[in-house]
Amino acid sequence: MALINENFSNLKENYLFIDIAKKIKAYRQANPDKELIRMGIGDVTRPLAPAVVEAMKKGADEMGHRETFRGYEDSGRGYGFLRNAVSGYYKTMGADIDPDEILISDGAKSDCGNIVDIFGSGNTVLITDPAYPVYVDSNVMSGKEIIYASSNEGNGFAAIPDENVKSDIIYLCSPNNPTGSVYTKEQLKKWVDYAISQKAIIIFDSAYEAFIRDKDLPRSIFTIEGARKCAIEISSLSKTAGFTGTRCGYTVIPKELEAYKSNGEAVNVFKIWCRRQGSKFNGVSYPVQCAAAAVFTPEGQAQTHADIDYYMENAAIMTETCDELGIKYTGGKNSPYIWLKCPNNMESWEFFDYLLNEIQVVGTPGEGFGPNGKGWFRLTAFGTRENTIEAMNRLKKLLK
Repeated sequence: MALINENFSNLKENYLFIDIAKKIKAYRQANPDKELIRMGIGDVTRPLAPAVVEAMKKGADEMGHRETFRGYEDSGRGYGFLRNAVSGYYKTMGADIDPDEILISDGAKSDCGNIVDIFGSGNTVLITDPAYPVYVDSNVMSGKEIIYASSNEGNGFAAIPDENVKSDIIYLCSPNNPTGSVYTKEQLKKWVDYAISQKAIIIFDSAYEAFIRDKDLPRSIFTIEGARKCAIEISSLSKTAGFTGTRCGYTVIPKELEAYKSNGEAVNVFKIWCRRQGSKFNGVSYPVQCAAAAVFTPEGQAQTHADIDYYMENAAIMTETCDELGIKYTGGKNSPYIWLKCPNNMESWEFFDYLLNEIQVVGTPGEGFGPNGKGWFRLTAFGTRENTIEAMNRLKKLLK
């Protein structure tokens, strides 16, 4: 008989955004005349940049001619022109990354979940709470032990490692989803030093690095001394260049990074990940990689940064509203997420229902990201300017 992976039985019955979708569907059926403003799911609303679209069209056109048609990409790691472009981008952040250490993927979420394949079930996985659900769910699916580092109001939702806690794999996200907090260089150095002392590996999700405005805040963990000995960085163009429906990201694994067999023998992580990808992943399409490379051109950077500026102006409107209403929050300054404390001691799902029913604004309950999300709520700045202003006006009218 076919046996199921019983670790799936340990997952929560419903996924956060499925629960939200069900509530929205029920509300719409009961109130078809009400106009909802969705500020919950982190999906972008700005179209792809013109330079990106033109590059994708050119790539697609090349695929229609025998002389320029491409099948499988030889290395399986992404075309050299894109890896070179990403490497050059890292130099602008102050990180020296060789193109051969960059692997092109179909997005950060995929690699954050798939990377667990190469690590044994005996690892203890440390995840900050609150956390993006894929970190937890993918490790539950593979049967790994999960422990948590507390990100809370007291530490600005930026957990710091406890030297007395043993861990092997560490998930960090900065700017953080959902809390919008950003680690400083000093805070990240503590995590790097901790990981080295534990012989642990940090999975660093930098999908929102382009939203950082403060030049003193690190946009890559590889700007921190020692990180090459202990870190993998996973990033994406989904939010920085509007690729949520196009799908392209990249993962950086230093060639010297090592993990260990149970007998203590060192194993090269880069080679193991390439072996895994060779068996399970056929790469990102050529036209999409052409589009992605265009993001890193001067024209592409100017156009995509204009969209990021647009979203951050939305964030400013939202944080100004929170300030006016006296609502505590993190994020919004160097992140497109605003993580606010539910007013009047409301629970996060209670506040979700309150906003949905009273002003038809949809956010994300903090509890869906972990126990420390209790009493907190996430709003995103990825909406249109008109909807952002309207939603904040509704919120002010409701809470004043």
